[in-house]
Amino acid sequence: MTRPSTDRAPESRDGGVNTGTRLDTVRIRAARAVIAPVFLDTPLFRCEALESELECTVSIKLETANPVRSFKARGTELVASQIADRGERAVVCASAGNLGQALAWSGRRRGLDVTVVASRHATATKLDRIRALGARLELVDGDHELARERATAIARHKGIRLVEDSLDVETCEGAATIGLELVEALPSFDVVLIALGGGALATGVGHVVKSCAPGAEVICVQPQGAPAMTRSWHQRRVVITGPTDTIADGVAGRRPILAVLDDLLLVADDAVLVKETSIVAGMRMLLHHAGLVVEPSAALGIAAILEDRDRFAGRHVVTIVCGSNVDLDAYSSWVGTAAVDRS
Repeated sequence: MTRPSTDRAPESRDGGVNTGTRLDTVRIRAARAVIAPVFLDTPLFRCEALESELECTVSIKLETANPVRSFKARGTELVASQIADRGERAVVCASAGNLGQALAWSGRRRGLDVTVVASRHATATKLDRIRALGARLELVDGDHELARERATAIARHKGIRLVEDSLDVETCEGAATIGLELVEALPSFDVVLIALGGGALATGVGHVVKSCAPGAEVICVQPQGAPAMTRSWHQRRVVITGPTDTIADGVAGRRPILAVLDDLLLVADDAVLVKETSIVAGMRMLLHHAGLVVEPSAALGIAAILEDRDRFAGRHVVTIVCGSNVDLDAYSSWVGTAAVDRS
């Protein structure tokens, strides 16, 4: 696991020390009244079956037992509610799959016309689900960054709302409700491991943990093949990388958002990179020891423990299992099991 050391205070993009954040705890608490109950109060449980293997206490916050199989709808519920309240009828986003599903679900619930732009190479299961939820799906011959450019052009041309994951603070504050549930349910824990992509999950949960359980360590985890936000965190500036190379498509961005990085600098104690082999091993462990079929991004926390056992030994570690939208053929090839039901 790549873990550059740092002992500097978080700095803003101009070299000064960060003192503010876009997130607001009062708004985060109020968000629970807007988010559909099916996405709230998700399971949090100690997974003793993992502990002998990992040599630490492991609690899992499970964000997959809902209609879109990921945490993303916590944020899209807030966004879609605001759009509908203003009398707007259309919205567009770029997505690797999970945000698109979530926005499609939240938009359909409120009568919104939802367009999702995605890479033609995105996970087919995610794309099929976006269509099934009634959204208009446009595919581009490129990666997620090209999809973001196309979604921006559509929003400008049609004069409709562009939802940008992590940049729209509602997506971060929706995700932050996970943190509220965590700190309310667990009287104490030592570490929370959070998948790091665009930053909504990490900044949201991190904000609440640092506000309500400041003794806990917030560690963000990203694949070595998609290191942009982690490199940006360590260098205290936006670092744009080349093409990504990871099975964890849900966190495979290349262009971090400046405002999100500023928020992340305030709440993350560390940001680490893990190998693809460790991600696969984490998926396998979650299947065999916890009975969970998860997408690669959801196994990043377990991968981080596997790569640095001494760091976590004897500690109480919480990992957020953030999504389970996988292509079953690809999943079987990674995990090496024929036990996955394809019916």
